[in-house]
Amino acid sequence: MKIDVISIFPEYLAALELSLIGKARTSGLLDLTVHNLRDWTTDKHRTVDDTPAGGGAGMVMRADVWGAALDDVLGAAADADADEGANGDVEAGATEEGPVLLIPTPTGRVFDQRMAEELAGEDHLVFACGRYEGIDARVAEKFSERVRVVEFSIGDYVLNGGEVAALVAIEAIGRLSPGVVGNPESLIEESHGAAGLLEYPVYTRPTSWRGADIPDVLLSGDHARITRWRRRKALARTAKRRPDMLIDRAEPLTMEDKLALISEGFVLIEDEIRRCEIREAGPEDAAAVAELARRTFPDACPPELPPEAISDFMETFLTPVRFVGYLADPERRIWVASANGQLLAYCMLVMDLRPEDEEGASEVRHHLPRGLVAEVSKFYVDPIARGTGLGRALMAHVLHDCASASPTIAGLWLGTNRSNTRAITFYERCGWKVTGSRTFDVGGQPQDDVIITVAKLAKYATPMAD
Repeated sequence: MKIDVISIFPEYLAALELSLIGKARTSGLLDLTVHNLRDWTTDKHRTVDDTPAGGGAGMVMRADVWGAALDDVLGAAADADADEGANGDVEAGATEEGPVLLIPTPTGRVFDQRMAEELAGEDHLVFACGRYEGIDARVAEKFSERVRVVEFSIGDYVLNGGEVAALVAIEAIGRLSPGVVGNPESLIEESHGAAGLLEYPVYTRPTSWRGADIPDVLLSGDHARITRWRRRKALARTAKRRPDMLIDRAEPLTMEDKLALISEGFVLIEDEIRRCEIREAGPEDAAAVAELARRTFPDACPPELPPEAISDFMETFLTPVRFVGYLADPERRIWVASANGQLLAYCMLVMDLRPEDEEGASEVRHHLPRGLVAEVSKFYVDPIARGTGLGRALMAHVLHDCASASPTIAGLWLGTNRSNTRAITFYERCGWKVTGSRTFDVGGQPQDDVIITVAKLAKYATPMAD
């Protein structure tokens, strides 16, 4: 790649002789030349600027001086493109061959990693570093008839000149050239790289420093765990510092990513990153859980079920008073998942199978493992949270918590309407298995339910993976 930089302060670009860019110049990977704009002036004072047309503060860099400089630096390649009618605009996605003229300016397109990747594929870049109030606008206008012109900004602030912006851009672009960075894999994992995330936290020796230790997983030697941990931390850091990067991703997050994000306390819902929490409910949650229950229960009912039957069931079992009682019952436990304080999913577990309390329980006993079993009496997710991973994370939390806290429980069961294929598919993805059927009454209307079980609850007692 050939890079030319034109400036009235060529010494400002001395940093390009250092570090990886400097080594790339020395080895010939980058052909980088810095030019003094004043070499193209024609008066004894080497003047490059004049007062603004129409009046105003400051000075404007002259078009005739810049024109002469760019004619020489762009050279024959630009003239050849002019003969072919080349006219480029990076915003429009032009891909013409030939030099690209880059003009740092606060009014330009914001320079980012995507632009760096785009420009890294070019053969010849020319940076025109303006000063004062900028370069006469006719320079960009006229040269856009010959070459592709990119006006760019490195942020929403104003600098004294374009040299700093040119340094930033050259470093970002140059390091993407083959051979400049020793390990190309680092270009994928780093912030704003191909992974589309901020980079995970990094550590090195000493393993303990001022009371802070390197996370154990990084010292485990288990590369699969380390990879998962790094991905999870990258997701969490991005959610916290640059949520827009997760929302605007070209590729959607995988379910594994969503679950990793939730484990770090974040969930992506309706194009918004929200803080989330999974916990056991307390008495103060009774009204909110009842409201969520009444909002979600009708969605699980078959379309032919009369509305009055649904209403009768809710008025009998899903009132705030009922949930006050559920939460006070030592044989029941309720877990909730919330985002930004709003309850979006809940699960109620009955810690022992009691036919006298749970209608239809007697006819499912033979489908369950021997020993003490518990029923997932209710498990509902608000429609806006479906597909976000919040329901999956709540189920994993319940299975782990139940297996860890109650080792005497051999298995779990639940019943759901046979027509509710969405719920059945969800449970199967969470490790449950359809093992039977039952009849369940909703407002006096007998319903055909499938029985779904987890027969080996003990395996969920192990700590959740990193």
